[in-house]
Amino acid sequence: MQAVRQCSACAKRAAGGLVRNQEVSLLQRRGAACIRYLSTSEKRRSGVQKPGEMTNPTHISLASLSVGHGLWVSQRLNDLSHNSLIRRAASVLTDSSSSFLSQATLALTDALTDYSKAVHSRIIFQKRYLASLGKMSPSEEESLLRAISGWRSEAAERLNECKHYDSTWINAVNLSKMAAEAAYSSGAHQASILVQTNIQVAQSQVEEARKLSAEADKKLAETKVEEIQRMAEYSAFLEGSEEHEVHEAYLRED
Repeated sequence: MQAVRQCSACAKRAAGGLVRNQEVSLLQRRGAACIRYLSTSEKRRSGVQKPGEMTNPTHISLASLSVGHGLWVSQRLNDLSHNSLIRRAASVLTDSSSSFLSQATLALTDALTDYSKAVHSRIIFQKRYLASLGKMSPSEEESLLRAISGWRSEAAERLNECKHYDSTWINAVNLSKMAAEAAYSSGAHQASILVQTNIQVAQSQVEEARKLSAEADKKLAETKVEEIQRMAEYSAFLEGSEEHEVHEAYLRED
C-alpha cells in the first residue's frame, strides 16, 4: 500500500505540471520501483494465500490502478524528450511568425487602400477643375486648387506608408517561410502546413491591394495627360481672345 500511495503521489505531481528537470530521473526510478514492488508482492501472495483471495476485485483493482499510474507517469516523462520539446518550440515559432505576418499584411493592405482612395480623390477634383476652366470665379478656382493640393499631399504620405509597411511585410513573409521550414524539419508538419497556407493568403491579399493602387496610378497618369492637353487648349484660347481684343481696339481708333 505504501508503494501504491507513492505511485499515486508521483502521478499527481506529474499531472499537476510540477515535474521539474531535476525530478525526471527520480520519478523514473520511483515508477520502476513501484512496478517491481507490486510484481514481487503479487508473486509472494500467490504462494501463501488461498486461491480465492487472488480473485478479490479489491486486490485486482488496486494493482491495475497502480500499474496504470506508473505507465501514465512514464508516458508523461517521455513527452519531455528533446524531439518533443523541439516540436513544441517550432509550433510556438510558427504561431508567432503567423501573428507577425497577419499584422504586417493588415498594415500594408490598409496603407495601399488609403493611397488608392487619396489618388482617386485627387483625380476627381483635378477633372472638375479642368472641366471648369474659364467658367469659375477666382474663389471657386482657388478652392479647387486647394483641394487638389491637399489630396496630392495625402497621397504622398500614404505612399510613404506603403513603402514602409512593404518592407516590414517582406520581412514577415521571409520569417514565416523559415519558421515553416524549421517546423517541417522538426516533425511539426501540421504547423508547417498552416504557416504555408497563411503565407499564400497574405500574398493574395497584398496582390489584390497592389492591383487597386496600380489602377489608381494609371488613372492619375491619364488625368495628367488630359490636364496638359486641356491647359494647352485653354492657353491658346486666351491668346486668341487677346489678339481679337487688340484688333477691335485698333479698328475703333481708326
